[in-house]
Amino acid sequence: MTPSHFSRIAPVAPVSSPRTSGSRRRIGLFTLGLLAGSLASGLAFGQAAYPNKPIRMIVPLAAGSAVDAAARIVTQKMGQNMGQSIVVENQAGAAGLIGAGSVAKSAPDGYTIGGFNDSIMTMLPNLQSKMPWDILKDFEPVSLVATVEWGLVVNADAPQKTAADLIASAKAAPGKINYGSGGNGSPQHIAMALFDAQAAVQMTHVPYKGATQAAMGVAGNEVNAAFQGIATVNSLIKAGKVRLIGVTTPRRMPQFPDVPTVSESGMPGFEFNSWFAMMVPAGTPKAIVQTLHAEVVKALADPEVQAKLIAQGLTPRGTAPDDLAKAMRAQLARYGALIKQANITAE
Repeated sequence: MTPSHFSRIAPVAPVSSPRTSGSRRRIGLFTLGLLAGSLASGLAFGQAAYPNKPIRMIVPLAAGSAVDAAARIVTQKMGQNMGQSIVVENQAGAAGLIGAGSVAKSAPDGYTIGGFNDSIMTMLPNLQSKMPWDILKDFEPVSLVATVEWGLVVNADAPQKTAADLIASAKAAPGKINYGSGGNGSPQHIAMALFDAQAAVQMTHVPYKGATQAAMGVAGNEVNAAFQGIATVNSLIKAGKVRLIGVTTPRRMPQFPDVPTVSESGMPGFEFNSWFAMMVPAGTPKAIVQTLHAEVVKALADPEVQAKLIAQGLTPRGTAPDDLAKAMRAQLARYGALIKQANITAE
């Protein structure tokens, strides 16, 4: 219950008579004291009761994606700490419009959370002429949980060993080298469009229905290359089905010390990553938002959670809600300019 609920209950006034006014007054004051104590206890209990049932996290992306992997790692620990399970529910489709819409329409009570990437938050609104929801008005930021580090992959049997090799192949055969993405306007599409522009090459875009499917397209030699979140392709790299030929971090990743950065492979300054952020429906009480943020920070402080995220190619963050809001607004403007410059359109 919220404080406004209790404010509707009128205080009970003592009834007195001339003969018994002193004793009645004492009884009345004692009764009011008990009532006030009960209400305070009830309020404290109501606040402490969240969560008192399982929480649902909607991930508007395919199972096995980088955000999905991160969400399952973090929410499992959050659920353990909070004493309630957090069930991850994938609602892929329409580039994230459907799943994010489900979050926006949910009751603002803390029992539905969105596990979003920055494509949903800052790319999609710049690609759609008509949006069924407003990222700035229909959601409350909770935390930037982690950044998803990215890499450039090719098929395990491909001749390219570095990003420079891929550039050379693309220049030798304009339009003949193709790349997969999770769909038009997806982070994979935008990353490669930026790569193409900076390298002054032209590769052919092949959109899939999700990041996972695009990764499998590289593994199956349906497409030559793809930019992907490391978490999405980590198992394929370990299985020897794709080769990681470059990472988009400023420095080499400790997990892949022999893999050069794209920046040191002929693309100076090239960097790219994506987000795993938690959002809740607009109107969710600030106390619940703060509780969820605190639980994110607590989960990320766990060494086992950190190790799992880092092994998957993610960097733990745990930013405050206001910091996520500021970053989201800035990136919304930044990607708007990039998408317009690269002439990227939605499907």
